[in-house]
Amino acid sequence: MDTTLLDLLRKVDTPTVCNAIEVVQGRRGFDRFTRGTMVCSAPGEAMVGYARTARIAALAPPTEAPDVIRTRRMAYYRYMSEGPRPGVAVVEDLDGAAAIGAYWGEINTTIHKGFGLSGALTNGVMRDLGDLPEGFPVVAGSIGPSHGFVHVRDLDCEVRIFGLSVRPGELIHADRHGALVIPEGIVGGLRAGIESLLATEKIVLDPARADGFDFAAFEAAWAAFEKART
Repeated sequence: MDTTLLDLLRKVDTPTVCNAIEVVQGRRGFDRFTRGTMVCSAPGEAMVGYARTARIAALAPPTEAPDVIRTRRMAYYRYMSEGPRPGVAVVEDLDGAAAIGAYWGEINTTIHKGFGLSGALTNGVMRDLGDLPEGFPVVAGSIGPSHGFVHVRDLDCEVRIFGLSVRPGELIHADRHGALVIPEGIVGGLRAGIESLLATEKIVLDPARADGFDFAAFEAAWAAFEKART
């Protein structure tokens, strides 16, 4: 990904990217995004990067031998330290809505940021909200105090986060609105799509913010907006 596009993606929110994808595709109906309300550790920040995926669980103690769990844990950290950058940790908690294991606290977020990852996306739990490192947003399913019996089950696998299936290496954009997968085939046109979308929105926003805005001004602006938008 070129740095100009990366910088732009870091500045815009996920709804903007979602709409811009449809601009590039020339139709509505893009559906590779999360469903439901998530929580974000840094509401003003967006994360962008290629997915490094894993699955965890924490409700019950692991049934495998301790050395197996330890070996997989180290393999997980090695895996997260490698791969293309920018990268995003995308970790499914297999406990789902019952999840209690706050995997994303001060220590783990600091480790992952140190590895060069841009943030974490999970259906699971985060904690230590006052102590998370700057520049590493976490978009999670909930907030809680406990780590439970958290352990890694799988890595480098397809995961599912709030209805969104993510495969390793897919390009993620996420913020306080949720997350989406940017289709590989539209990346080349995404910068132009975002710029076109923002210009189209200004057709309505500029008159609506101006003094003297009334229905006649709205009607004219909306007609121009309808003509321009996807």
